[in-house]
Amino acid sequence: MNEEMPRYPDPAVKVLDPRFAKYVNPFSAVERLSTGCRWSEGPVWFGDGRFLLWSDIPNDRIMRWNEESGESSVFRSGGLPNGNTRDRQGRLITCEHVGRRVTRTEYDGSITVLAESYEGKKLNSPNDVVVKSDHSIWFTDPPFGLNNFYTGRAGTQELPQRVYRIDGKSGAMSVVADDIEGPNGLAFSPDEKKLYLIESRTKPRRFRVFDVVDGVKLANSKVLIDAGEGTPDGFRVDVDGNLWCGWGMGRDDLDGVRIFTAQGEAIGHISLPERCANLCFGGLNRNRLFMAASRSLYSVFVHTQGALGG
Repeated sequence: MNEEMPRYPDPAVKVLDPRFAKYVNPFSAVERLSTGCRWSEGPVWFGDGRFLLWSDIPNDRIMRWNEESGESSVFRSGGLPNGNTRDRQGRLITCEHVGRRVTRTEYDGSITVLAESYEGKKLNSPNDVVVKSDHSIWFTDPPFGLNNFYTGRAGTQELPQRVYRIDGKSGAMSVVADDIEGPNGLAFSPDEKKLYLIESRTKPRRFRVFDVVDGVKLANSKVLIDAGEGTPDGFRVDVDGNLWCGWGMGRDDLDGVRIFTAQGEAIGHISLPERCANLCFGGLNRNRLFMAASRSLYSVFVHTQGALGG
């Protein structure tokens, strides 16, 4: 990647299978929008304000990038934030390692705690989160934030690592998966009939896919993708059902974003000079891919759109 003199088409956007070619915008190059973070995570787009928020976990802050000015600033500090998304009313939903909770930022800036315990025991360290069209909130809860004082607060694990659902009407919590080794990124298929989930403590890491039963339960789990030497973390799904996955780490042929079909076939790769932890689609037409990668935030325009709810 050359920030001063980008080439069109950008050689960083690689076609691994002819099916990916139609998604490549030949007149867009990978751009570094911001840098200076310690571990970038959880990007989420706010089209109504033309800005992007993302987490800088070790620096204990959420950052804000303004599309109009191109400037970055601190949105707010505290909570050791990780994954972010928006609910169907446009409010910010955040996974926090401090407090071991999931929160909602109200329109006036106040914070509502949506989940911090289950059956009287503290959650571990909520990691990533998505919101379904029925307004339910689904999040992963691995113990990663309990392991150190860099991206969390060392502490005692009280609950198994699980995936939870918060009902959109009652606020009641339920366990939807409890047999995942290191539950991490998650996303629904465009029709919400499938839930994809990254299992990040298996060797190698892998993607699981579940059937969504009656909109509230998961069944028929199977392994969709064996990541090999890759380290998938967070991901999002486009309107055609392809999975755009943060990838790494530490090698030029791995760092960046790997793109898979809904059947788990690798079709494309976007190379970055840093490991990508998470991403989202945004911009006016949801066709700009924003990539939170280690110390920096990157973007590239593509010829597809992100599915709603991510």
